[in-house]
Amino acid sequence: MIEERAAVEVDVLINETRSGVNVKLEVWRQTLKSKGFRLSRSKTEYLECKFSEVSYESDVVVKLDTHSISKRDSFKYLRSMIQENEEIDEDVTHRIGVGESQDEEARLRWCSHVMRRSTNASVRRCERLARDDFKRGRGRPKKYWRKVIRHDMKQLQLIEDMTLDKKLWRRRIRVEGRKSEQLIVQVCFDKYLVMVYVRNSHTWHQQYIGKVKKAVFQTQKAGRKRVVVSTEENAIAALDLRHGEIFWRQILGVNDAIDEIDIALGKYVVTLSSGGSVLRAWNLPDGQMIWESFLLGSKPSRSLLLTPTNFGANKDNVILVYSNGCLHAVSSIDGDILWKKDLAQNGMDIQHLVHPEESDTIYTLGIGDTSHFEAYVINVRNGEVLKHSNMEFPGGFSGDLVLPTSDKAVVLDSSGSTLVSISFVGGEIKFQKFQISDLQGYSGVAVLLPSKLAGMVAVKIDRSLLFAKVKAEGTLEVVDTVPGVEAVSDSLTFADGQTAFGLIQQDGGKIQLTVKSSNDWKSHFLKESTEVDQQRGLVHKIFINNYVRTDRTYGFRALIVMEDHSLLLLQQGAVVWNREDALASIIDVTTSELPVQKDGVSVAKVEHNLFEWLKGHLLKLKATLMIATPDDVAAVLQIRLQSAEKSKMTRDHNGFRKLLIVLTRAGKLFALHTGDGRIVWSRLLTTFRKSGTCESPRGLKLYQWQVPHHHALDENPSVLVVGTCGHNSDASGILSFVDAYKGEELNYLAPTRSIAQVIPLPFTDSTEQRLHLIIDAEGYGHLYPRTPEAVDIFQKELGNIYWYSVDINNNLLKGHVVKKNCKEEIADDGYCFESSDLWSVVFPSDSEKIIATSTRILSEVVHTQAKVNADQDVLYKYISKNVLFLATVTPKAMGNIGSVTPDDSWLYVYLVDTITGRVLLRMSHHGCQGPVHAVFSENWVVYHYFNLRAHRYEMSVIEIYDQSRADNKDVLKLVLGKHNLSAPVSSYARPEVMTKSQSYFFSHSVKAVAVTSTAKGITSKQLLIGTIGDQVLALDKRFLDPRRTLNPTQAEKEEGIIPLTDTLPIMPQAYVTHALKVEGLRSIITIPAKLESTTLVFAHGVDLFFTRLAPSKTYDSLTDDFNYALLLLTIVALVIAIFVTWIWSEKKELQEKWR
Repeated sequence: MIEERAAVEVDVLINETRSGVNVKLEVWRQTLKSKGFRLSRSKTEYLECKFSEVSYESDVVVKLDTHSISKRDSFKYLRSMIQENEEIDEDVTHRIGVGESQDEEARLRWCSHVMRRSTNASVRRCERLARDDFKRGRGRPKKYWRKVIRHDMKQLQLIEDMTLDKKLWRRRIRVEGRKSEQLIVQVCFDKYLVMVYVRNSHTWHQQYIGKVKKAVFQTQKAGRKRVVVSTEENAIAALDLRHGEIFWRQILGVNDAIDEIDIALGKYVVTLSSGGSVLRAWNLPDGQMIWESFLLGSKPSRSLLLTPTNFGANKDNVILVYSNGCLHAVSSIDGDILWKKDLAQNGMDIQHLVHPEESDTIYTLGIGDTSHFEAYVINVRNGEVLKHSNMEFPGGFSGDLVLPTSDKAVVLDSSGSTLVSISFVGGEIKFQKFQISDLQGYSGVAVLLPSKLAGMVAVKIDRSLLFAKVKAEGTLEVVDTVPGVEAVSDSLTFADGQTAFGLIQQDGGKIQLTVKSSNDWKSHFLKESTEVDQQRGLVHKIFINNYVRTDRTYGFRALIVMEDHSLLLLQQGAVVWNREDALASIIDVTTSELPVQKDGVSVAKVEHNLFEWLKGHLLKLKATLMIATPDDVAAVLQIRLQSAEKSKMTRDHNGFRKLLIVLTRAGKLFALHTGDGRIVWSRLLTTFRKSGTCESPRGLKLYQWQVPHHHALDENPSVLVVGTCGHNSDASGILSFVDAYKGEELNYLAPTRSIAQVIPLPFTDSTEQRLHLIIDAEGYGHLYPRTPEAVDIFQKELGNIYWYSVDINNNLLKGHVVKKNCKEEIADDGYCFESSDLWSVVFPSDSEKIIATSTRILSEVVHTQAKVNADQDVLYKYISKNVLFLATVTPKAMGNIGSVTPDDSWLYVYLVDTITGRVLLRMSHHGCQGPVHAVFSENWVVYHYFNLRAHRYEMSVIEIYDQSRADNKDVLKLVLGKHNLSAPVSSYARPEVMTKSQSYFFSHSVKAVAVTSTAKGITSKQLLIGTIGDQVLALDKRFLDPRRTLNPTQAEKEEGIIPLTDTLPIMPQAYVTHALKVEGLRSIITIPAKLESTTLVFAHGVDLFFTRLAPSKTYDSLTDDFNYALLLLTIVALVIAIFVTWIWSEKKELQEKWR
């Protein structure tokens, strides 16, 4: 019997004699060879079954071609163990041992494949699938695959991190030989467990969704209760109502904003996005897309979604969508467009779709020319317009229509002081006017809230909210006026046709939730108060949902969206959970060092006590020697978790522990610990909150304001937060100064002058405050801090402060210099300075458009200026912080990729000296277009763009060298101090530069590019590329060396030059994020650690990701799990061995002398 153990299948040849087997085997080999296949000599084995004592052909050798085949005593075939001696004991043992273990092995093998995938991958849906072969007892919850897998892993003492090592995982779960390998595998597992803890201890990943726009609850009895939300970050997510965790999440594109969202039939999530152009249906349990439809129209319009309550499984039940000026009827099964009606005429603005219950008609309501109310009655079956009504209202309307009932609408007139009730029963239009002052005695301009209240409207007047009931005849009746209302929810319909809505009143950190009945205003279902953190600001939105209490009465929960973009669930007067989703919209990031550890901290205190310290190293020694038990490994992990080195609030000697200070779009500042990503403090800045003096505040940048030395323990570092009160260039600026350790707002400046640019100066005063020059829209510079000492320091450097500005709209690049104090009429107490234009570069708007700029990071450290080639020649890097990279394209290439032909598209790149305005380099790329992503470091720049001719992305590198410093290499002059490198250099001197460049194909689109930075600049550089797949790729700078050739010489190979290829390699191991994704990736920040080999990497988008990276490996440190006890033991053993051998040598020498 011959067994061929191949990678794909196992085949068996059977014959009565060895010679017969050889014949069949040769025929088989020749046949496969003719088809291009071959048999594996090492994997082909044979078994001889002896059913009698007689031996046949004992002298014949079983061969494959000319090579003999190895013999086995038994093997498995069709799940049975066949033995040479015809016994069945192995088969019985195998079947008893395997049994359920076969299924267990299959589950765990699949688990390893799944766990290496992203949590958003569709293949991970099986984790939540219920097993059909489990019989649930009464009241017992469903058993999910996840629970089954966890049970299997517990039985085999596995952890999820072990799935990263395929070989170890497969060896550990294998049924065959599990008993015999248990001890060996256990030892390997113990050692592996320690290694995993060390390897992943410096990486963390956090998922967010952003500020919630709309929310829909799904709380049916079957399945877990959840709320589906859409956010400003174009995210759709299902959240667990118990803990606020993300069940699933889908992040749409940057331009795919979500307009409407709804749940139908308890199992479909329907979304309308991209300005009403895309309609999708998602599976509620796992978030997988069911279908997608593209809705085209004649012109842009508002987007409306109507999901009928009878949404079912046939094409007669449709989803109605108004978008792009057309009304669409879309099948609920497959998303097919059943019919389409163009309603874009006469400037009509459709605002509501109404589908009366048990009716085959729908109403489309809108306003035309600001004074005409129009209503269409349309057959829902075929889209036929049954009736079109139009009536003009004298004076016109303002704002949007509100629909309190299915046959009446309410709107404000153009003056904002009159409510107009509109009845449209059967398409017949009727107006009724009600003065707001007559209703309640209020006067002034009112705002009609868009909340959908059953039979009611809400009108906001100053800080009060007026509620008016719409009667059957169309008249309005004021039911109440509630002061201090921050938010009102839509109406909620629950048992027996009852309707309710919630409103929020807030006084500082106290929130009062009231749930009132729409049918009887005097009664309310709920009224309770809850304390929340005042740093969350005011309530912006509220969504309510009902549930049944144990006493069969109805309770209510409220999902509220706060001013700081956080999300809270309130229930029974308490905050059940909260989410800090402001971190999904980070604007800028800076870092702050942690305080130093005070003197007097002993080793015993850091490790809790000396006994625990010794015990920990002893246990690590046992693990290294592979004699540790699982309890020993667990004890090691427990000691490490208790010490929590990575999460301490003090500096470490390697500089790994820092504070990440992040500014969010909500104007809230967070401090994140780099050790574990936890929020140390958060602060909603007072100056960045909407007020009478600043209607639309927005944050711009973060700057390090005060960075005291480590010995100044009485001073905390602080940061400067810069913002404006609008999006215009002349909008007033905002400045806020915040303590980096405590998060306290130390000082702030009210909006005064505009902020066009902030220039951090390389000077500090006696209190370690860094000087900043703020340039306003008129070109005047304002110095901060406002102290006489700062002015004295600045006056000494007056005339040496240069800056540049880029005007993309006017295609203008200008250089400026600060010269003197401002005139008396515009003087700012001596802190204002005038600047003058030095030079300007105007790009012709008919031939070039500026699309990208990049400069060196001011804090970057360059280790050496010289670069030695393989031929011992020296190249001197052109190192200047005043060089600007600028990219332009032809006007036709400003559109999306592919919108222009290659012949009409040009990409130009410039290197410009911002002091003199000289163009150091101009390079063109024909047939290429943006977007361009560039990074500038030392003397080189790398930029990414699209090549239309090759239909591929490219990355190009430019290196610039200083030729003026390479002429004189006389050693004598260097000794005498006359070498040109010692001569002063002026930015006005005309540089003699040499450039080298090279281009490579790159297979990915890019979202962001950064470069690693280290403390001394010695470690080799790596490019960190944010790919279109929201992952971070590390690419060695050597791949982008312009000196690469097809056949490098031996000297060039020794230098590290890689042979030239046309494409940059992308290796799976080079992904810094591994299997994780940073959804909505926007930026990558690198921070140097004190340890030269290591850089800290922080990537942010909708998600946050942090890790450490060692581009040249950790050549300057020992690993965290290095066993000092073993080192000491080795040294002692060597000393003893030396002493013993010395004694032996002395004895031997003495014996030699006595001979």
